[in-house]
Amino acid sequence: MTNHKTRIAVFCSGSGSNFQAIFHALKKKQLNAEIVLCLSNRSQCGAMEFAHQNVIATVHLTEKQFASFDEFAAAMVGCLREQRIDIIVLAGYMRKVPDTVVVAFQDKIINIHPALLPKFGGEGMYGIYVHTAVLDAGETESGATVHLVNEEYDKGRILMQRKVPVLPEDTPETLAARVLECEHRLYPEALEKLLDEQNS
Repeated sequence: MTNHKTRIAVFCSGSGSNFQAIFHALKKKQLNAEIVLCLSNRSQCGAMEFAHQNVIATVHLTEKQFASFDEFAAAMVGCLREQRIDIIVLAGYMRKVPDTVVVAFQDKIINIHPALLPKFGGEGMYGIYVHTAVLDAGETESGATVHLVNEEYDKGRILMQRKVPVLPEDTPETLAARVLECEHRLYPEALEKLLDEQNS
């Protein structure tokens, strides 16, 4: 195996707390990988700010900048190729990744979902909606799932899962906080597993 450092792009839309967790884990564990790009559909967000502070290249890309969705998708692929990206990590990216990108980076895109897939996945199942659905269903446990991304929402191969208890007094917000803590530990581990798989 060569000494090539795996080049990671992180896609974000919000505060980027999972982005930060992965960034710090990569440094701490001294994995042979580095985050070289933060791509966001929002020019002003916590994730972009964190990238600027840590001298990571940023790209603001939205469909509105292009005449068609195909042009937008092609620009995204072009940008990722230009940066020689090996793996894409979705960390609170609130848009569906274009199929063109998914095909170009087959088995190289991972996402974290705030529930135990295949339950509570699919279109519209994100953020607080997931935790509300878990509570409405009377579940006694929830958790986080890291999975590979394919053309269907939340249907890619599951890499890792971790459970957290659902407490009788939970609200969607308290459950969300517990699951997010779990995500911050799970996501770096799952990324490490993917890196091992890709390098073996």
